[in-house]
Amino acid sequence: MREMRDSGVAWIGEIPEEWSLIRFKDKYKNSKEIAGEKSIEYQRLALTLNGVVQRPKNDSDGLQPKEFDTYQVLHENDFVFKMIDLQNISTSRVGLSPYTGLVSPAYIRFRPKNNTQYPRFIYYFLMGMYYNCVFNNLGGDGVRSALNASDIGTLLIPYPDGKIQKQIGESLDTICANVDTLTTNIKTQIEKLKAYKQSLITEVVTKGLDPTVPMKDSGVEWIGEIPAHWKIQRGKALFKETDARSADGSEELLTVSQYTGITPRSQKNVTMFEALSLEGYKICEIGDIAANTMWLWAGAIGVSEYRGVVSPSYNVYRQRSNNFAPRYLDHLLRAPMLVQEYDSLSTGIRASRLRLYPKDFFNIMFPVPPLEEQQAILDALNSKLSAVDRLIAIKQAKIEKLEQYKRSLIYEYVTGKREVI
Repeated sequence: MREMRDSGVAWIGEIPEEWSLIRFKDKYKNSKEIAGEKSIEYQRLALTLNGVVQRPKNDSDGLQPKEFDTYQVLHENDFVFKMIDLQNISTSRVGLSPYTGLVSPAYIRFRPKNNTQYPRFIYYFLMGMYYNCVFNNLGGDGVRSALNASDIGTLLIPYPDGKIQKQIGESLDTICANVDTLTTNIKTQIEKLKAYKQSLITEVVTKGLDPTVPMKDSGVEWIGEIPAHWKIQRGKALFKETDARSADGSEELLTVSQYTGITPRSQKNVTMFEALSLEGYKICEIGDIAANTMWLWAGAIGVSEYRGVVSPSYNVYRQRSNNFAPRYLDHLLRAPMLVQEYDSLSTGIRASRLRLYPKDFFNIMFPVPPLEEQQAILDALNSKLSAVDRLIAIKQAKIEKLEQYKRSLIYEYVTGKREVI
């Protein structure tokens, strides 16, 4: 049993007696090499939650070539940090670059001193800090808390001899690769289940439950054939736009997402700017349709189960004659084939500027089953979708356990609490 001693750092705890403690700046130096006129020679890189990755050559974020002259050159085995807004773990980043290329001038870059041999060990230590939210705690309590290069340079790191660093780095590379492979496989299964859900929803909301019922051509490309007794109606006959506004902004703020439909902002983990007052925001009643006009092409629409307000730039629609059960209508409006129709009808110079305006929404043709049949479809859907959702939840739990296992091993190895076998 190896002898341990107190590191003096709360989150690290005890480390092996023979390990030393170094400051990050003892092995790495902060530097900023600006690309200048040579920027055109370099591949663009991005710092993601999965580390440093190469960006597609045609992905310029709308910047002109000359604007990349201010970017900095990141070399292979350089460390790069994004340490702003630390109270939101998803916005901070740590990366060890396997490439040479350009990164944002806002990032913090450290180069190795004296050809440091085993950067993977230090990388895993820093990732241990990231996973355990240590960076978040170091940044203070401010909404936009941050760490600068000086802060990062003073980080204390347990430091065994080179042989042990190499063993730990190689062991964690193998372990993490195996865990990531398992995680990827489970995520693929989840995506297949989600695709099955969408295909099931699309099938029943446009074709019904009875495969033997007589069918007819709807005359609408995105719908195809429908049961012969169903109606086809234009949006303007089914819906009207409403423009009621909040007098004092006291209502619940609602968000409209292509992933979750309509939900209260208070239930979402978002860091986007929020207006100081909701006065003048559009009222959305229970059963109303709210459409995020900027993302409708991607399916950001739904039927609200809440009373609240949405952005003044959104569109709010209401049924004219209650032709649809609200939950059925929500499934229909978010069905992939109809989302493709929104996309084809949207106009704008690029994806981030596409809009589907009310006149075009009202021109869409919709299948309208009898209300009692809609309820039967909902009952069948609820049973089948609940079963699929349970499977997805089980698989999500497996992913979380795998991630916890990986994070636990990283912490135990880089602090010497577990020995490499």
